[in-house]
Amino acid sequence: MNFRIYDVNVNRLNESLRVIEDIARFEFNDKDLTLIVKKIRHELKNKLQRENIRNKLIEARDTSKDTAKYLNPEEEFKRGSIDDVVTANLKRIQESSRVMEEMCKIAHQSLSRFFKKIRFQFYKIEKEIYKKYFQKDRG
Repeated sequence: MNFRIYDVNVNRLNESLRVIEDIARFEFNDKDLTLIVKKIRHELKNKLQRENIRNKLIEARDTSKDTAKYLNPEEEFKRGSIDDVVTANLKRIQESSRVMEEMCKIAHQSLSRFFKKIRFQFYKIEKEIYKKYFQKDRG
């Protein structure tokens, strides 16, 4: 089992959850959305602890062997609006959840179902965010 794949995707997922949570809280002033995202973030932490995987992720971390850590396209460092930040982080949540869902099918089936649930929650959340906060900006 390659826990480096787990580690990078769990970190990506957790970091993006925090970005969306903070935007919901401080930009949108949306208490309900903030609480939903915060709950998911805490469920992730608790699930990994219960499955005894959290420490394995940290032990597997080896950024010195990550051959693509600095291979970011220039546009990765540019965001034109809060819409761009939200979009990038929602997609990151969905993509990292999908990677984890697939990888966990090998040896952690209950985790696979957990990550699938997160992915589908964020498909719904994405639609709600765009309908509520960004639809008016799209001609």
